[in-house]
Amino acid sequence: MRPRARFLSDELIQAIIAEALRVLEVHGVAVYHEDLLRRMADAGYRVDMEGQRLFIRADQAQAALDVTPSAVSLYTREGELYTTLTGDAVHFTPASSALYILDHRTGERRRPTTRDLMEYARVVSGLKHVAYPSTAFSTADVPQEIADAWRLYVLLAHTPRPIVSGAFTPTGVPRMGELMALFRDDREDLRRRPMSIFTVCPTSPLRWNEDSSQNLMDCVDWGIPIEFVPVPLLGLISPVSPVGTVVLHTAEVLSGIVMAQTLRPGHPVLFGGAPAAFHMQLTTNPMTAVEALRVDAAYIQVGKALELPTQAYLGQSDAKDLNMQAGAETYAGLILAALMGVNSAAGPGMLDFVNLFSLEKLLFDEELAGHALFLVRDVDVVEDIPLDAFVDAVRAEGHVLTWEHTLSHWPRELYIPGPALDRSNRDQWEKLPPDQRSERGRLRHLVEEALEGYQGPPVDEARHREMRRILQAAVGDTPLPPVHIEVSVRETGRARRRRRRRR
Repeated sequence: MRPRARFLSDELIQAIIAEALRVLEVHGVAVYHEDLLRRMADAGYRVDMEGQRLFIRADQAQAALDVTPSAVSLYTREGELYTTLTGDAVHFTPASSALYILDHRTGERRRPTTRDLMEYARVVSGLKHVAYPSTAFSTADVPQEIADAWRLYVLLAHTPRPIVSGAFTPTGVPRMGELMALFRDDREDLRRRPMSIFTVCPTSPLRWNEDSSQNLMDCVDWGIPIEFVPVPLLGLISPVSPVGTVVLHTAEVLSGIVMAQTLRPGHPVLFGGAPAAFHMQLTTNPMTAVEALRVDAAYIQVGKALELPTQAYLGQSDAKDLNMQAGAETYAGLILAALMGVNSAAGPGMLDFVNLFSLEKLLFDEELAGHALFLVRDVDVVEDIPLDAFVDAVRAEGHVLTWEHTLSHWPRELYIPGPALDRSNRDQWEKLPPDQRSERGRLRHLVEEALEGYQGPPVDEARHREMRRILQAAVGDTPLPPVHIEVSVRETGRARRRRRRRR
């Protein structure tokens, strides 16, 4: 049996879905994108072009859900199946898109550079419990018009794993699609074997701005799976109560699903979100507040009831530094994600309202993610009933350390944490080098070890040159920072086709 958590009854889940569908039919959603509205009108939806509003009937929403895949498969940079997001399979990924990093060498909060992004890519590519990277932060040393694509380029150059990303501008997705298409035979091959999930956010309450609308259309056009991520703020732009917010949240995600499936039936999507509370005294938006966690858990149940893959921002902290608050908030989010069976949980490495990224926290969160995944493993009967053999072993030896049952099962049944967590006794701890007795000291040491031990799969030189050419063309003569990577000589599919045509 797999351990699970439930926050809503089945009856309440169905009531929430029904009310969300009623809201879409009666009130609709604002869509500030004329082309998208016209395409929805051409497909038979009621559209108020002057008021820029789309209305969706329950039967139209159900028809869209009927063709929405219940699983999203992700592939490596080289095109091999990596994992499938479905059911209760849990995957952790760093959150995004921070504007600052916490320098692990100096402890300084500062704007990131391309060097920081390369170091992050090298560290995250070697983690076991963080399944795949996100484009966790933006760098300050490239023109902002390519900041979204630059993050994707640096990660593609360093890790073969799938990547969670997204565009900042209405022109970002096609450029990023071009980068990924270099690793496939053509665009249709990219659709068949996607290597990334892109975040697309409606604007609460019940609005789609021009950028998000264009991103949605472009993701569908390029075959990039979409995680729809509303950001309701309880008590400010969504109801202060969890049920009302989940109704609003569900309506916003469903509106995105309907538009995506209307544009291309069968397009892969995730039922996601990033709810936050509104602090009435400080006017801040804590995503790790217990009120927000209740909404996370509730909408995940709704997504599962609709048989959709799910996403949530869980495992981050609103703390400004690596402290007790950071550990508590992160662990609560990771455990909740595991118990709810969130398919893609974004959070490790992130601090300060998703504005600050830390490699030290990423490595600590890697350990916590391992604990969360262990917690929700199936609970099996392992020669435990009847207990007579245990009683006999204790009577004979006074302990069970050398008992056959212990020797056979302890490697799987006892979780041995990594060095990020201190499980030593006092004498063992005092024998450690002084700089590794504190959490920060150990984590700095682990970061440097990870950087020194990086052995990423090489990227072929032709693809690397072409990625830089695409980005350079977007900014003209503005110089771009160097990205030092291991390269191998192998043709891209595009280069191979050009050579064949010349023959």
